Amino acid sequence: MIRILATVFAALLGMAFGSFLNVCLSRWPEGESVVRPGSHCRSCGRTLAWWENFPLVSWLALRGRCRTCKSRISWRYPLVELAVGLLWAIVVWQAMRPHMDALASTPGPISFSPWFLVLLAATALGKMLLTWMLIGLAVLDAEQLWLPDIATLPGIVLGAAVALSRGDFLLGGGSASASRLLQCLNIAFAILAAAGLVLLIRWVYWLVRRREGMGLGDAKLMAMLAAWLGLPGALLSFALGVFLGAIFAVGLLAAPNRNDKSESWILTKLPFGTFLCIGGIVSALWGQPIIAAYLHWAGF
Repeated sequence: MIRILATVFAALLGMAFGSFLNVCLSRWPEGESVVRPGSHCRSCGRTLAWWENFPLVSWLALRGRCRTCKSRISWRYPLVELAVGLLWAIVVWQAMRPHMDALASTPGPISFSPWFLVLLAATALGKMLLTWMLIGLAVLDAEQLWLPDIATLPGIVLGAAVALSRGDFLLGGGSASASRLLQCLNIAFAILAAAGLVLLIRWVYWLVRRREGMGLGDAKLMAMLAAWLGLPGALLSFALGVFLGAIFAVGLLAAPNRNDKSESWILTKLPFGTFLCIGGIVSALWGQPIIAAYLHWAGF
């Protein structure tokens, strides 16, 4: 029961934070403040009533339209709120599994060390923050082809700080007993190697096509993923991102409305950062079993 209540609370809290994320996604590209003015219709400017600000519910009640001017409210608003709520619920459900498994396997009363509980909470909060940032970056890149430094650079620093405080990355791969110097070197290597991979691909593409293929924002996003998840987690995110991007590109080629006489589709810019963020979310939530299954399959 405690696990269910905690999961439901995380979902509701996630939808609330998803609502604020929508404000940031709408105002950042326009250079507007996320604090003032209050929530309002982007078309007619009317300030929203209190009951129009409930995540997901208000959008459904208004049937996706402004109450005054009847202009459409983008599907992005409920989808972002629902995505953050769902992912936060999954994070909390997963985080409480070791606690519940221990209770189920022990007939008598059981006590947990304070450090175990702190580590459990830090892991859950870290994954919640990471998924929240990745959803925002995914939407920004999909809508604006923009991965702002104001999100990725602090994300790198924050991820490194969380890894140092835990003594390890969110997905493991280090040693909590290692010295601070070795931990710092491990984090720095992961960040530089992940960013260097994208920069190398970007450089090779430039040599071949004399055209920019990947932006520097993708390299900073990879560095951010490495700071949080370690190099294996970042590489898994990259592989998933490439796979999803390839599927999307094939879908564009197969689209029936594409003009076969035009080659403009070749120059279509794909939001690789969006696919990379999706890969990062999958890696953060299910990276350990995926990597373990791959290593087992590869015979390591």
